[in-house]
Amino acid sequence: MRSKKSVPISSTLTLVNNDSEITYPGDENEPVVTRSNRIRSIVAFWLFGLCNNFAYVVMLSAAHDILHDSESANENNNTASTNATNHSHPNATEKPKTEEESEYLQCNIIGTGAILLADVLPTLFLKLTFPFFLQKIPYNIKITLTALFGAASYVIVALSSHFWLSILGVVSASIGAGLGEITFLSLTTFYHLDVISSWSSGTGGAGVFGATVYAGFTSLGLSPRTTLLILLVVPVIMLIMYFFVLPPGAYDLKKDKQGTEVVVKQLTYKQKFQLLPSLMKYMIPLSTVYFAEYFINQGLHELLYFNGEFLTRKEQYRWFQVDYQVGVFISRSSVNLVKIKKLWILPILQVANMALLICQVYFRFIPNFWIIMVIVFWEGLLGGGAYVNTFYQMTNDLSSDIKEFCIGVATVGDSLGIAIAGSVAIPFHNHICSLNLKL
Repeated sequence: MRSKKSVPISSTLTLVNNDSEITYPGDENEPVVTRSNRIRSIVAFWLFGLCNNFAYVVMLSAAHDILHDSESANENNNTASTNATNHSHPNATEKPKTEEESEYLQCNIIGTGAILLADVLPTLFLKLTFPFFLQKIPYNIKITLTALFGAASYVIVALSSHFWLSILGVVSASIGAGLGEITFLSLTTFYHLDVISSWSSGTGGAGVFGATVYAGFTSLGLSPRTTLLILLVVPVIMLIMYFFVLPPGAYDLKKDKQGTEVVVKQLTYKQKFQLLPSLMKYMIPLSTVYFAEYFINQGLHELLYFNGEFLTRKEQYRWFQVDYQVGVFISRSSVNLVKIKKLWILPILQVANMALLICQVYFRFIPNFWIIMVIVFWEGLLGGGAYVNTFYQMTNDLSSDIKEFCIGVATVGDSLGIAIAGSVAIPFHNHICSLNLKL
């Protein structure tokens, strides 16, 4: 048996392990990784990222359909109600023939921030609590639960005929995505460093492919219900990747090179709480970037349209979303080419984006749709870059005995920023829609 070894957890906390320790990537006795296993793990983690975020993205893409179905049901039950989708300038005496003909800003009565909150609040709760005990649950159980929650979200939303049942499906997608992000990012600590970039790229790909697949299938004539049922294949792919493609990681090793039984030292709750202050330098920049990013997406995108363009108001909103997702995908896939060590730069730039676009909503000084597209693309680059560089830097900075816990906890940063953004976007949306703003 190897001699007693002390592993530093922080500047004031030391963990002593009297037993042989599991071999982590980067340890001197790390097992040799074959080229085949390296490729398998990279492919598996890319598809984990894609599948894990797919339902989350699809639910946001389907937000308009969910709201539209609810409003249509209300109109059928009350034929005397006014149009529940849009309202014109409050002082106008007549509604224009079309939204595009109005000289005043047109708004949805229910902002998409409501769907965003349903999609992120359960995830936030999971990330605030689960990392403190999730290490005790085997990975095969956690990943199976992630897939089941994702599958349930597709089925519930597809078969629902009531708005609040649809929201339950959105919540299920949120739980699955949150549990999956904690689980898979923790799982990366048992593999070579490239899987962080692979996972991150896959999550970025989910934004592009999720929105594209949903829009494509519905554009081909399939109903949203049929489209969601077809997408049940996504959680099945996740399970196939984990059980049949992903090679064993360090956590699967039963003996070290000396043939000694491996024992993984568990951190105590006190040790875990002592680690939290040291994680703020990663979490605060990430939260700030995501707050500004999702405030733009859910509070401003639907207000940034231009009249007289070749695209309608709704089409401009969709292309803003696609443009943003492409930016996220590119930056989340770029950490092996561009590494950003000064994480504080990213929130400054993203908040500047938010301020610029808020001014655009009020003053309309940017004259062209394509200029907004460039800004939105830049917004996506910053958001994706903050995500991948935060976790890549944590993987490099932290000692192997605390990575699994710390990376799981740090995932709360993006969800906290998103939740705050959704909460602020709703009253901001209502305020903007109550003003006499001209286009």
